[in-house]
Amino acid sequence: MLKVKRCICSALLVVVTVAPALAGTKTASDIKAPAESASEPAAPPAGGANPTIGSGGNPNITALLGVLVMKGVLSASEGNAIRNAAPEAELQLLVEALARKGVVSAADMPAVRTPSPQVNAAVAVAVPAAASAAQATTPKETKPSGPAVVAAIVPLRVLPIDPPVKDGLRAAFTLGPVKMTPYGFLKATAVYDTSNPNGDDMPFPGLFLSSTSILNTGPTKNPEFHLKARSARIGANFEFPDMASRLTLTGRIEGDYEGNFSEVDNRDVSSIRSSMFSFRQAWARLDYAAGERTDIYFEGGQDWTLFGSSALPNLLETTALGYWYGDIYERSPQFQFGLVQKLGGSRNLKLAPTFAIMMPSTGQIEKLGTLGLQGQIAQAEREGADSGRPEFEGRLMAQFQLDKAPGVAPAQIFWSGFRAKRTSIVTSDQMGTAPGAYAAAFPNGFTASSPMYGNQVGLQLPTRWATLVASAYFGGDLRFFFGGQVNSFYTDIGGLTNPITFKSVDGGPLAAAGAPTLATNAAGQVVVAPEKPIRAFGGFVNLGLPLSRWFKADPKGHNAGWQLYLHMGKDQVVHNELTNPNAGAAANVLSPLPLLMGKLTAATLYYKVNPYVTFGFEESIYATRLVPGATYTIAGKPSNEWQDHRSEFGPIFTF
Repeated sequence: MLKVKRCICSALLVVVTVAPALAGTKTASDIKAPAESASEPAAPPAGGANPTIGSGGNPNITALLGVLVMKGVLSASEGNAIRNAAPEAELQLLVEALARKGVVSAADMPAVRTPSPQVNAAVAVAVPAAASAAQATTPKETKPSGPAVVAAIVPLRVLPIDPPVKDGLRAAFTLGPVKMTPYGFLKATAVYDTSNPNGDDMPFPGLFLSSTSILNTGPTKNPEFHLKARSARIGANFEFPDMASRLTLTGRIEGDYEGNFSEVDNRDVSSIRSSMFSFRQAWARLDYAAGERTDIYFEGGQDWTLFGSSALPNLLETTALGYWYGDIYERSPQFQFGLVQKLGGSRNLKLAPTFAIMMPSTGQIEKLGTLGLQGQIAQAEREGADSGRPEFEGRLMAQFQLDKAPGVAPAQIFWSGFRAKRTSIVTSDQMGTAPGAYAAAFPNGFTASSPMYGNQVGLQLPTRWATLVASAYFGGDLRFFFGGQVNSFYTDIGGLTNPITFKSVDGGPLAAAGAPTLATNAAGQVVVAPEKPIRAFGGFVNLGLPLSRWFKADPKGHNAGWQLYLHMGKDQVVHNELTNPNAGAAANVLSPLPLLMGKLTAATLYYKVNPYVTFGFEESIYATRLVPGATYTIAGKPSNEWQDHRSEFGPIFTF
């Protein structure tokens, strides 16, 4: 240790005496750890940190910093902090850092702080000519030339598998020691719907229900015009300071104005333009670099679900984003555990198995919100939580470079799935009105349950010519994920007699969908009628066409941002689930108005003026079909299918 201290003190003395005259003779490309070369790159310091030190200032101090970082005396962040300081403060900061670490003592410090004036004077006389010559021959730094081709279309990926880079966040500002970078967009669109009986500014399944009309648009198809700005979104990525060389702690918080409208006196008249801000994501993630090719992470908070959200379409209409029409997704509180394993090869293959426990929820649409808060927290809040266990989700994803052309993102293929349970509870006081045999069989009340499950396969295949994103799913009780045409579960009374429904603790009325039921079996025993999930399937295909790349547009010109997307999606209930003669009278939500299928076709054209401004135009057809035999009344005429031809146009300002 004494020998190391002497060497460092000697090096500092040389830096003090010689460095001032040599300042400015190195370019940024020369400033690296001494061991780096084209044939033999420098070995990383302890913990795997990159030893490269930032450019600028005194080149001899830079060289010494490179050695100290490489040897593990200083961390990379400490080296960069000293190197990025003012030139006259670099040496002082270096000495103080070494003193804190015990490398130099108080007795050593005068020697390294007060150099010999004779040596300085000699160097000051001898060097100027050489320094001027070096500066004259040093090439000027040039700016990057930019991309050679227009980039291919990158799929929408809200759950990327690549782990964050340590110290990789380019901070816009800091909040104490935490680095933060805001992002978001402001979007204003004008919308015309040929038929929108619900009055929403977003597409919704064909449910037009009120106290006076059912599935009836009136004398016209009920066209509507909206101009909306509540899709505005804002968020921030953040990174916590260096905890350990192998640990990276990042996070995100995000919200938008897609929430409900304020209900206060000073907003009642104008509430339609006063939508409330609500959060979408709020999570933190801890990554551990277990090896050069292995990353293990834990995430806690609200994020996109593994099931459904791993493949999303690119649509201009983002309030619904194709839900109930083939695109399933959610954001949910969760604990997520994952592994990213780099396998390498010519395609840069990576595998990422992920597991999560989620908030258990069944989703709720009770008479289109006429119950207010009671309806919102009824089945959705109680029946998942009352099962007494979390929802389990998993995903296995492979990522690889399908097309090696410049500007093409890697491809992904995956499977995801979930498993959960819902339970409704009937208390003993509800049994007082039941027949004697029923009350005697269940004097303390009873519970009724049904499973929820789903499987999804998907792919995202970017190429230089087109980008294909596709998803296919099948499951039971998918209402929380916006699948199954709003249906959830049904009560199966097959082989049972004398069914009696009861009000559960979830807050729904006695005639609520799937109300718990007691009945008598063939042996004369009173039993709980089984509840079963309503099964559904569907998916979408979204094809992105990089028009500007096709026509070899200048990537730095104003025609580099033309993109066209073609989309088709479908969500469908298994037919016999809605026509099952054994389904009880309270089998389905909104029964007896079963929705069989939702279909969506869309074409979206984007023109990106620059990185901050994009204009979008979308033509789409949303259609809902009922079970055969059931009909709508559309503009006074019966029809088994309702359609809305929707046009939407507007700018998106991104930051």
